[in-house]
Amino acid sequence: MASLKELRNRIASVKATQKITKAMQMVAAAKLRRAQSAAEAARPYAERMETVLGNIATAVAGGPDAPLLLTGTGKDNVHLLLVLTAERGLCGAFNSSIVRLARERAYALMNQGKTVKIFCVGRKGYDPLRRLFEKQIVEFVELRANKGVTFADAQAIAEKISAMFSAGEFDVATQFYSRFQSVISQVPTAQQIVPATFPQAAAAADGAAATYDYEPDETEILADLLPRNLAVQIFKALLENGASEQGSRMSAMDNATRNAGEMIKKQTLTYNRTRQAMITKELIEIISGAEAL
Repeated sequence: MASLKELRNRIASVKATQKITKAMQMVAAAKLRRAQSAAEAARPYAERMETVLGNIATAVAGGPDAPLLLTGTGKDNVHLLLVLTAERGLCGAFNSSIVRLARERAYALMNQGKTVKIFCVGRKGYDPLRRLFEKQIVEFVELRANKGVTFADAQAIAEKISAMFSAGEFDVATQFYSRFQSVISQVPTAQQIVPATFPQAAAAADGAAATYDYEPDETEILADLLPRNLAVQIFKALLENGASEQGSRMSAMDNATRNAGEMIKKQTLTYNRTRQAMITKELIEIISGAEAL
């Protein structure tokens, strides 16, 4: 049985941990508001850009001058997996769920005889994937020093991917991130970014779809906007990840704080029982000694 001093030390240690988890929960809640606002603000722009590019792409699809970022190489032998995770832990299953989705996709592609290459953004995704796919990891970007995600960060990643694609290092690129829904719900998502895929334009379903003349022509517009769209989609995924990370950390720290409170109650009850038993034992010894005299 633990001594009273050991029990007091345990209770003090758990109380200190509880203060830390409570503080982290409050910090995550404050950061979540900003991250959620940024993610929600980026969605309309990214979705609208996809719609506009989708309308333009329908006019040049299948043409000989269509950009490779739109049409692809015509093969799918080499796949690049862009895995976006956080730089820090203590955020529940946020990082592990993204890594699990990417790992399952990698194994599925390898079983089909495809070549898999992995581009990691974030330390918490790089570390577990390196243990399994060290030879497949071709690039790693760490954003730990950045106070917040900026479009310049996404553009730098997009430029690296574009350079790899232009050099013929892969045929298809897919990014993995966590889409924010609520504080308790973050959905691991896989999105193909090269070649670009766009939702069917709403006007295409109507018989009275409008016809547009573009200046310059559609090919030149796509050649300029497709690389930018790649950066926009990566930036959107990074912002979604930021909100999901803070929401997951807030929930995880709330659970940790509650568990610490329950542990303190149990340890305090054990401490009181042990102390009462020791007092009772001492009284019995005193009474027994007095009676012996």
